[in-house]
Amino acid sequence: MMPARPLSLITGASSGIGAAFARQLAALGHDLVLTARRVDRLQALATELHERHATQATVLPHDLAALAAPQVLCDELERRGLQVDWLINNAGYGVPGTFVANDWTTHAHFLQVLLAAPTELAWRLLPGMRQRGHGRVINVASLAGHVPGPAGHTLYAASKAYLIKWSQSLALENHTAGVNVCALCPGFTWSEFHDVTGTRDKMNRLPGFMWLSAEEVVRQGIAAVERGDAVYIPGRVNRTIKTLVQLLPDRLALWLSARESKRYRNT
Repeated sequence: MMPARPLSLITGASSGIGAAFARQLAALGHDLVLTARRVDRLQALATELHERHATQATVLPHDLAALAAPQVLCDELERRGLQVDWLINNAGYGVPGTFVANDWTTHAHFLQVLLAAPTELAWRLLPGMRQRGHGRVINVASLAGHVPGPAGHTLYAASKAYLIKWSQSLALENHTAGVNVCALCPGFTWSEFHDVTGTRDKMNRLPGFMWLSAEEVVRQGIAAVERGDAVYIPGRVNRTIKTLVQLLPDRLALWLSARESKRYRNT
């Protein structure tokens, strides 16, 4: 049974989709654990949500690129007696440029944040959810995980495809224990993501109908995990793109990906 005030752990909570999850879950009566690297933003968000919703928001700053970060974070939760009911694996970013243009440390940190950290956090927190008979896990993947991988941001689509397949397996393994798992797969979303990767000017050339707000992505994502959807793509345009790509021959889909990616990828 879900407690009166569920506790949600949100990674990458300092901006964008992560901050939108914090605001919407707080409005639904959740207490929060907020983690990211930017302490000032986390503290400002925690203060805002406490004043607006009387939310108890615990700030635990961590850099998930550190190998020990997931265990250290979970150890801190245990010491404070905090039991996580909702896990939002949202932390992520893109590495612009081709695969060999970046050093291995850059790629290793990316794989730790996008793959290893969410996997370990789920492994550490799922047993408690199962024991209590209720839990929710949202792994923020991407429409990129459903379409051919483009040149540039080489590991991004691959990492998101992993989150999708992994979430499907977790959903099947845990639904009878009262735990729903969902891979949320947004397309283009208004956030700081493209500012960080240096592609904002290119992204601004895309038509407005291809974009969703972080708030809308999160609203649909919360509804999807509550329904028990193992994978959910917010936005009719994004779902259409995924369907069309599946219908195309692989060679044609890859050619289209190569052509279109030149418009918004730094290679």
